[in-house]
Amino acid sequence: MTFLDYVVAFFKEGGPFLYMLAAIFVVGVAIAIERFVYLTKETTVNRRVWAQVAPLISQGNFRQVITVTQKSSAALATALNYGIARLASARRRDDVEKAMDESLLEIIPKLEKRTHYLSALANIGMLTGLLGTVIGLIAAFASIATANPAEKANLLAASISVAMNNTASGLFVAITLLLAHMFLEAKTTKLIDSLEIANVKFLNSVVERRQDTDEDAPAPAPRGRASAHG
Repeated sequence: MTFLDYVVAFFKEGGPFLYMLAAIFVVGVAIAIERFVYLTKETTVNRRVWAQVAPLISQGNFRQVITVTQKSSAALATALNYGIARLASARRRDDVEKAMDESLLEIIPKLEKRTHYLSALANIGMLTGLLGTVIGLIAAFASIATANPAEKANLLAASISVAMNNTASGLFVAITLLLAHMFLEAKTTKLIDSLEIANVKFLNSVVERRQDTDEDAPAPAPRGRASAHG
């Protein structure tokens, strides 16, 4: 028996719940692949943007930073655009930081999009497998109740096989999708942490540049003492 024949026989013996489990598994795998590709691409693009803007930020060349970030759709470019736009009207670090935090409120939901569906699908898959198992066992005891004694063993074995197929399939779907959820969640958290680190480095560079500018500025001339007659 080939592997394909085994799979076909497995589904035929497992009953209708195996088809539901297969649909859940396909949807979950599709979501996992889409999220993996998106997060991998976003991580690569962010690294490329940071490699371009990091030297410019350290030099205080924010005009050139804007030129780079406006050409990119990366999450890091969006965050830096928020911060640089706020620099034009804000003098305090807190104001710029709030603007960049606002950008993260826009970015993070895009990074976490659909990943939470995997844990929900894993739970649904496990419960579907359990339901198939229970129904298979109910059918097993119902079939042997009215069967001939000679046929009871065969009927019981077939019904238990259906129940175990559902149990195994439900556990397989649940474990696979939970592992995918854990992996993607860790990947998303790492990407968000890198954005927060980049924001902090940008803010520190802005503060240092402004401190240097303030120190280099000439001190105001002291006022002369007013004349007693004037």
